[in-house]
Amino acid sequence: MAELPELSRRQWLALTGWQAAAGALALPLNTAQAMDRTDPFIEQLLARMTLEEKAGQLSMYSDGTRADDDAPAASDDAAAAAQANPSVQPQTRGELLRAIAEGRVGALFNGVGVHGARQLQRQAVEQSRLKIPLVFAADVIHGLRTVFPVPLAEAAAFDPGLAERTARATAVEATASGVQWTFAPMVDLARDQRWGRVVEGAGEDVHLGRQLAAARVRGFQGPDLRRDDALLATVKHFAAYGGVTGGMEYGSVELAETTLRDQHLPPYQAGVDAGALSVMTSFNDISGVPSTANRHLLTGILRDEWGFEGLVVSDFASDEELIAHGYAADGRDAARKSLLAGCDMAMQSGLYQQHLPALVREGVVPLAALDRAVRRVLHVKKALGLFDNPYRSLDPARQDSQVRLPATVALAREAARRSVVLLKNEGGLLPLRAQGQRIALIGPFGEDRLHLMGPWSIWADHRHGVGLAQGLRAAMADATQLAVVAGCEAEAALPGGLAAAVQAAQAADVVVLALGEHREMAGEAASRADIGLPPAQLALAEAVAATGKPLVVVLRHGRALALTGAVRQAQAILAGWFLGSETGHALADLLFGAHSPCGRLPVSFPQASGQQPYFYNHRPTGRPQTNPAEGGFKARYREVANQALYPFGHGLTYGEARYGATALSAGTLAWDGAVQVSATVTNTGARAMREVAQLYIRQRVASLTRPVRELKGFLALQLQPGESATARFTLTRHDLAYVLPDLRTAAEPGVFDIVVAPSAVAGTAVALTLLPGSSTP
Repeated sequence: MAELPELSRRQWLALTGWQAAAGALALPLNTAQAMDRTDPFIEQLLARMTLEEKAGQLSMYSDGTRADDDAPAASDDAAAAAQANPSVQPQTRGELLRAIAEGRVGALFNGVGVHGARQLQRQAVEQSRLKIPLVFAADVIHGLRTVFPVPLAEAAAFDPGLAERTARATAVEATASGVQWTFAPMVDLARDQRWGRVVEGAGEDVHLGRQLAAARVRGFQGPDLRRDDALLATVKHFAAYGGVTGGMEYGSVELAETTLRDQHLPPYQAGVDAGALSVMTSFNDISGVPSTANRHLLTGILRDEWGFEGLVVSDFASDEELIAHGYAADGRDAARKSLLAGCDMAMQSGLYQQHLPALVREGVVPLAALDRAVRRVLHVKKALGLFDNPYRSLDPARQDSQVRLPATVALAREAARRSVVLLKNEGGLLPLRAQGQRIALIGPFGEDRLHLMGPWSIWADHRHGVGLAQGLRAAMADATQLAVVAGCEAEAALPGGLAAAVQAAQAADVVVLALGEHREMAGEAASRADIGLPPAQLALAEAVAATGKPLVVVLRHGRALALTGAVRQAQAILAGWFLGSETGHALADLLFGAHSPCGRLPVSFPQASGQQPYFYNHRPTGRPQTNPAEGGFKARYREVANQALYPFGHGLTYGEARYGATALSAGTLAWDGAVQVSATVTNTGARAMREVAQLYIRQRVASLTRPVRELKGFLALQLQPGESATARFTLTRHDLAYVLPDLRTAAEPGVFDIVVAPSAVAGTAVALTLLPGSSTP
């Protein structure tokens, strides 16, 4: 196709015939301000559209034709691109351009590259009848070229400010590469570590999930959605996807309405309240109703209760999957049920384009319902500034200048360093010495660079990925003191591997074992029945441990793992997650003591896989096992104690924190009052530390049984050796509220246990009594 001339804003407005509405384009178009349902600009456009054009605006397709050759080369690794849904049907560029010109496409996803996007956008705004711009979306989950730690890892930093900064940096790179809309953040509460998509979220806690959901939305979208570097955020997967039975991907969810609202929905609402203008439906059903056709969720809760005014997009063909669910008879029925439930845009299935015009003509779907969905899509496009400048975020100069900036790479290293959790450090084995110590780096993830980034790193620049061996060599005074042996592959033995590993260990002063999951073992469609390490790695660990050399285990993983044998017994263990582009440098910073570990677990590490789902904030039982050695008729397993190996919130540093008693400013809390909660924390160690003090509550008696502990706040303290500081929190009755049996959210008067502690199981609580008030339930 011949290169088309690009229009100036004035020329484009004149061509569309919308000069009268141009003034509206200068209004502040952010969040709810952009959602004025009587916007004359949108109404004028809507009135001119045919049914087919309306259905086109509600249709999103994979952009399999946009070559990434006009951006910095990401990787020659075909497996990276294969992480996208494999069922996308191929489309020729000519077919795609024709569909755009005919008004049959509203959005494209998972294509990257400015030059190709500009050609597609010109087709929309110059060749289609109504000149409506496309919006370009992609699964940019934790970085584009520069990859940050996977979201679960970043959650371990317990720092919403860090999450906002990495999301902002991600937005800059993504928008510089022709992406305007990301399908993130994933905010599903995940309490079963068998589920592969645990890696994409913030873990098992409601409060931490809410904080990080809001932070990531703010980071992606920035202060003004019209800016060239603003990236439309998508809160997903709505709803309760993390509650799938048995941790089985795409499975069913059975939840009481009170549990849904009290535990699972708050992170989604936090993202919406932070200004997200897009929500994605989930693949699962809830109590028999698939989310994409769940009007109670998509309209009743999301819009009517929360006031959400953005658009709802299906997950990949999840509208079509209503047929396999047994909830829709065919594609026509699926399109009808999805639209009427409140799903505005269909991703990839094409069902809206195929069926909605006829359904409206036949009176099966009201025209008003179709118009509502189209209006929402157009409002979001306007909020993004696309009617003002269809080529926003499609600037070749930015693509050449704003990818892998030095500051972005430095942030990736900082985020990776802050995400690592020191689980164990017996005898102060860590930090190691950067000189005068022979180190054997053994395991499948020593030299590896392919699996640094983790799942959903489709466009990562693997050329610049820093592996563990590379990072250690760069930090050592004499790199010849490092011996690197694989020993085995991630899931298979290597001929002679054990012997080579043992030989290297025997010649070393200390062994660093690099073990864990490769990237295909975590993420979508990666549920695991056994969340332990593969047998080949366990055999390697046992053989190396038998040498008697000090052993440091560095884990690479996207979920909490069940650790056994020599791995569990190692003197030092680091939860190293999938840390992204700067993995090796960040781990070297910690292993050699240039920085102290400071991460905290956002998920509980179980004693065994069979404990799943296990989470710290479970409800109490009538027969609790108060002593792990206690037998009898108690809530227990025969093989292991029903407690975490490493609990939520746990994490060591190279300092040593001593917590004083939790103190309250008063023993009673007035209904409209506030109480100050505090505890003094002292660093009794010899190294500076960042300590994350955590505030937990427990309601002793309530109308519904309440969790044994609930996180209500956290605070980072920077402490030099011998230094003390006071962690202070404020509690009001709103912090004590929960979803009551009648579905109202309110606090109930009574006694609460309050504690400031370094983890979900530490510390001694003090009692606080909430007094009744005039509005007491």
